Amino acid sequence: MKYTHHNNELNIKHIGKEVFLKGWAAKVRNLGGLIFIDLRDRFGITQLLIKPGNPFYEIALKVRNEFVLEAKGIVIERESKNSTILTGEVEVEVSELTILSVAENPPIIVSNDTDALEDTRLKYRYLDLRRPVMQNFMIKRHEITQAIRSVLVEEGFYEMETPILGKSTPEGARDYLVPSRLYPGHFYALPQSPQIYKQLFMVAGFEKYFQIARCFRDEDLRADRQPEFTQVDIEASFVDMNDVQAIVEKVLVKTFKKVLNVDVKAPFLKMSFQESMEKYGNDKPDMRYEMLISDYTNFFKGIDLPLFNNKEQVRGIILEQGLVTRKRLDQLSELVKKNHGDALAFIKLSEGQFSGSIVKYLDENQLKGLNLKEGNTLFLVPGQFENVSSALSALRIELANEFKLIPENQFKFLWVTDWPLLEYSEEEKRFYAKHHPFTAPVDPEALRKDPKHAMAKAYDVVLNGYEIGGGSIRIHNQDVQKLMFDTLGLTKKDIEERFGFFVDALKYGTPPHGGLALGLDRVVMLMTNTQNIKDVVAFPKTQSAKDTMMQAPSTVDLVQLDELGIKVGK
Repeated sequence: MKYTHHNNELNIKHIGKEVFLKGWAAKVRNLGGLIFIDLRDRFGITQLLIKPGNPFYEIALKVRNEFVLEAKGIVIERESKNSTILTGEVEVEVSELTILSVAENPPIIVSNDTDALEDTRLKYRYLDLRRPVMQNFMIKRHEITQAIRSVLVEEGFYEMETPILGKSTPEGARDYLVPSRLYPGHFYALPQSPQIYKQLFMVAGFEKYFQIARCFRDEDLRADRQPEFTQVDIEASFVDMNDVQAIVEKVLVKTFKKVLNVDVKAPFLKMSFQESMEKYGNDKPDMRYEMLISDYTNFFKGIDLPLFNNKEQVRGIILEQGLVTRKRLDQLSELVKKNHGDALAFIKLSEGQFSGSIVKYLDENQLKGLNLKEGNTLFLVPGQFENVSSALSALRIELANEFKLIPENQFKFLWVTDWPLLEYSEEEKRFYAKHHPFTAPVDPEALRKDPKHAMAKAYDVVLNGYEIGGGSIRIHNQDVQKLMFDTLGLTKKDIEERFGFFVDALKYGTPPHGGLALGLDRVVMLMTNTQNIKDVVAFPKTQSAKDTMMQAPSTVDLVQLDELGIKVGK
């Protein structure tokens, strides 16, 4: 028989009605002969009641947690109501009960309050996903994905697919390689993104493309990164940077409204890469709180302070209120050093008195010249610009979390623009593309004459301190693309082997085009207010890139390796 209701639907209006329910036994209680079963499905919980003398009483005695059941009965009013669940005013007095599937004692508690370690949760992910909080993450992911898709379709974009088995073009993160059986010694690569394919769609004349694309990068993992991930890939022809940004803003504004009923204001604030690094120490600033980085280099010039002598810069942040103990200062110093800072100094003004690690080097007028207010603590880091930025960025975030300076339930969007086109490796004595080698320069002549200072038509969209998307206007002129390859030090052979087909495509009339890819996993993580990206990925990998549920990666039969012409060294 088809069930009549989900387990979140019954209420006082249904009293006296016969219903038929299905689900899992979330909890079983035997109270003085009365058996109560909390029946759970993906919508909620309904309490079942089985009294002694019921012909199905003996079956009810056998039920344990996570048994799969179907039950028929009459809705009655509960004597002790439960306001924490939607069906808490009623229960179902069972007239028929069937065990559809038995279950062993589960290795994790299937409830929101599970105490299982993350490794155990990932090993038994199918049980972890039964937990209502996890199901909410997955359902919200579905809603977010569908909202994004509907906006893009409304805007005239075509959803199109690109291959998973492609060509290795090593320029950035490491590729995941797939050996070919038919062509021994040759390999496919899993896509780091559909970058070249989506540009070829523009060459082909489709003008507006999007894809919910699976991407793969063999790189060291962080808390907000997975080796395989999903991005919302968007590309359009005959657009400039403002056009692409307007499209993405429309997608995000409508998605937040539809899924969370949150009004996001557009257009988003814009900030240059340089300003972001100077004020926030990183290229993905969290705009929900201040505590900006200030430059104290000139202030300390002429002051004989050993810690700061011969340093390129001295920059700092002010914690307006908050007690930092000596032990905590030592920990913060280690945090600064871990993030490439040379050292951490501090000055505090409390009860009208200055104290701190460098106070003895400053006279009264110099201390007053810092313009500190009562209760302020100034943290200072000396060194080279990038290293100081990295250290102060980490310190700023640490202090904001520790002293609860970050408002909850706020969403602050930002475009980071005016990016450098290239970055130079002193070790390899060559340039690398800051984004990718198909990003258009603002001025091709600047790329030719002064590549170190060439700027890119690139832009990142940032939300609450996370980069949730990045994109650029692409190179559509074959001469400019050749100049870019030449600047990156690629030989004619390199270009032919890696990008020959793409270079050929540019010869046949390529429209100006550009786009952006949104990191769907990060967007869902932020919209569902979780700090762990694994919560919003159905079957994630561990921090060491393992699938503990499937026991992958794993060894394979020698026969399989022989077919591929591969030998594995010890």
